[in-house]
Amino acid sequence: MKMKNGMIWALCLALIGISAVSCGEQGSTKNKKNEMSVRQIPLEDFFKNPEKSSYKISPDGKYYSYMAPYQDRMNVFIQEIGMDSATQVTFETERDLAGYTWGSPTRILYLKDTGGDENFKLFAVNIDGTNPMPLTDFEGVRTRFIDDLEDNPTEMIIGMNKRNPQVFDPYRLNIETGELTMLAENPGNIQGWVTDHDGKLRVATATDGVESSLLYRDTEADEFKVVLTTNFKESADPLFFDFDNKNMYVSSNLGRDKGAIVLFDIKNGKEIEEIFSHPEVDVSNLMYSRKRKVLTAISYYTDKSHRHFMDAETEQMVTRLQQDLGEYEISISSTTRDETKFIVRTYSDRSMGAYYIYDKNTDKIEKIVDVANWIDESEMAEMKPIKFTSRDGLTINGYLTLPVGVDPKNLPVVVNPHGGPWARDYWGFNPEIQFLANRGYAVLQMNFRGSTGYGRSFWEASFKEWGKTMQDDITDGVNWLVEQGIADPKRVAIYGASYGGYATLAGLAFTPNLYCCGIDYVGVSNMFSFMKTIPPYWKPFLAMMYEMVGDPVKDSLLLADASPALQAHKITAPLFVAQGANDPRVNKDESDQMVAAMKERGVEVEYMVKDNEGHGFHNQENQFDFYRAMEKFLNSHMLVTEKE
Repeated sequence: MKMKNGMIWALCLALIGISAVSCGEQGSTKNKKNEMSVRQIPLEDFFKNPEKSSYKISPDGKYYSYMAPYQDRMNVFIQEIGMDSATQVTFETERDLAGYTWGSPTRILYLKDTGGDENFKLFAVNIDGTNPMPLTDFEGVRTRFIDDLEDNPTEMIIGMNKRNPQVFDPYRLNIETGELTMLAENPGNIQGWVTDHDGKLRVATATDGVESSLLYRDTEADEFKVVLTTNFKESADPLFFDFDNKNMYVSSNLGRDKGAIVLFDIKNGKEIEEIFSHPEVDVSNLMYSRKRKVLTAISYYTDKSHRHFMDAETEQMVTRLQQDLGEYEISISSTTRDETKFIVRTYSDRSMGAYYIYDKNTDKIEKIVDVANWIDESEMAEMKPIKFTSRDGLTINGYLTLPVGVDPKNLPVVVNPHGGPWARDYWGFNPEIQFLANRGYAVLQMNFRGSTGYGRSFWEASFKEWGKTMQDDITDGVNWLVEQGIADPKRVAIYGASYGGYATLAGLAFTPNLYCCGIDYVGVSNMFSFMKTIPPYWKPFLAMMYEMVGDPVKDSLLLADASPALQAHKITAPLFVAQGANDPRVNKDESDQMVAAMKERGVEVEYMVKDNEGHGFHNQENQFDFYRAMEKFLNSHMLVTEKE
């Protein structure tokens, strides 16, 4: 899949939510003499919409676009470079847009869903606000991007599950008229379509749930043929064709533990040569210059993001940017088609950063806007990379955020396992973590076994280990903090979203004496009902899920033991549950049955449901409600007096 201007949008909706005790009430008095005076920052400052964000430059370099609030919803605005005023081109009031991009120098494309159902629909509007048009406004249909067809300003290739909810067919879409032409009919097993640099569909990826296949054809007139089949544990993930449209660059873990960038003979399904690998982590991000037809850089992630340059011109430009902006991490978020003007974003663990425009011809850097100028980074907490060893000898990487101005001893702690679970935590500004630290908490995040990016063995170590060794890694992190003298063992809470919500419930059920309370945000509670209610487009992966998580029939005892809703009799700590009514990933029933089980036993449980949300709360007012409730909940359960 080749995209411009960061068009591979982050449509996996961000899961946010955590809480804290109010500063001035937190903790035991024995730490007071070591504390600096730290201002309690208003909750809204952490979670309110930015004034302007998501900047992109137009393909011709005449305009930049951004998102800004309109009636508390993030909408798209267009501003001519060098001018002071902007034109608002979208007017959504029900929900923030899920993402947007430039479809051509005169047309904006944007995605939105309904109430968090994740059935993303594509819309278009001219940059002067004229000719607004729904392009894929079909009930219950989700839109994906395949190729923006950069050389064709009126068309692009998209995927939709319009014909069959379980699979996505490729369509050619006219972004001016909305005309759709199906390019191929998905036979039922294809999960992805890949184009060459001319916009021709040449490669497909397929699965039967356990085995994965690469399919190839020389031209669009030919039939697809399978060139490689592997177990899902091994993969050669296509990135893009070489500049002759012959071979491909792929991220491959064939015959190796860590994924590497390789040049691949796609016609014969064989590796030609390894381009780059790293001994500690997978590598999957390769960048190139479309204009100059050269590979430019490879990025990879250990504790933080790192670059390996493959092109002197690119390295020189990044070095130049670092001269002025190097106090912060730097990313290039979009570029003009002629690659002379760039939108640059800075950030750090204590700052949401700023947007800049860089003109390569004049070597001029101009700041556009600070993302959140009301945040004073001197008041924010440092996010420190850490490591500890699990009880069975695995190295677990993570991050520890300590409150500012407090002696890091005997602190109240919130343990925050990430969602996924096949994802990972990253270094950078996290508003909920900073909010929590401002209220006096230490926050522990860890990339427990199964977290992605650390190689195949580390990933496979999580298979059928929900609530078991995966949970042990989280427990070992708590014990490590206690051994370091950082955590007060009487004041440890656990909070997580999605899989992190499951880990919260599992922590309360399987280690009931470890946590004083828990916060479950859109989390799985019953492995059986979870498997039955997944979205239809996940169903081709069910066999893989059964191997990774457990088969509801063959592994029924395993899944019953791992289901917190079925083990609720073990929970004694207070629980707060939050759920979106329209969640397509973790059905509302997961939270309903957990709350019912707690109430039946007389264990304290609070429950928040938002009828206009899905897998995580995104509307600003709902986030405010969520964090206020969490803060109040933790205030009532995390305070420990001097005598205690």
